[in-house]
Amino acid sequence: MKVAIVTGAGSGIGRAVARALDKDGYSVVLAGRRADALAETAKGMKPDTLPMPTDVTDPASVSALFAAAVKKFGRVDVVFNNAGTGAPGTINLEDLTIAQWKSVVDTNLSGVFYCIQEAFRVMKAQTPRGGRIINNGSISAHAPRPNSAPYTSTKHAVTGLTKSASLDGRKYDIAVGQIDIGNAGTDMTEKMKSGMPQANGTTAPEPTMDVENVARTVSYMASLPLDANVQFVTVMATKMPYIGRG
Repeated sequence: MKVAIVTGAGSGIGRAVARALDKDGYSVVLAGRRADALAETAKGMKPDTLPMPTDVTDPASVSALFAAAVKKFGRVDVVFNNAGTGAPGTINLEDLTIAQWKSVVDTNLSGVFYCIQEAFRVMKAQTPRGGRIINNGSISAHAPRPNSAPYTSTKHAVTGLTKSASLDGRKYDIAVGQIDIGNAGTDMTEKMKSGMPQANGTTAPEPTMDVENVARTVSYMASLPLDANVQFVTVMATKMPYIGRG
């Protein structure tokens, strides 16, 4: 049996990836803040799917998530660190509150670290040893949008965390990689069709791609043997303003 944990599984990218891994034969643990959203994701998935309400900003909640996965399935093979948030893009950098800054850091960076730490503890102790961790970076791990300091900072930091965890996981047969996603079509990206702020001060519509392209990419990353790793991959809408952004 292969077991996967997906955070932010209640909607969008997390939901698509969870369902893709389910189709690949994984028993999937769905982590997210909203129990009702997790239940919706679980519809049509295998009966052993485990919805687990989780707050990734709380280390105790993350510990409970991994403990529940091990209790039910005995091991964890794949973790997709997908939960994330951002501050409103309408607020200038100098007007952000400390609470808004900390909220993004706590979710996007600290939450990923807590999940990686728990994954290490489980994966190094299980038999067969090891596993795979896939972090959701972003195009913002490379280039910012206007008024995105908290989000962009945390996504750059996730890249450093991915590199460190990848190195530190080698001795435990844990492979750590990152997927950087651009303009996947979800409820969160509907606004891109009407217009997004651009670096030159204008607002312009941006192309999106089917979120299933992300799910297929994560599925491929997860399918590799542990002696192979996709360290970094970018999947994006072909015509979105990333190449040449700014």
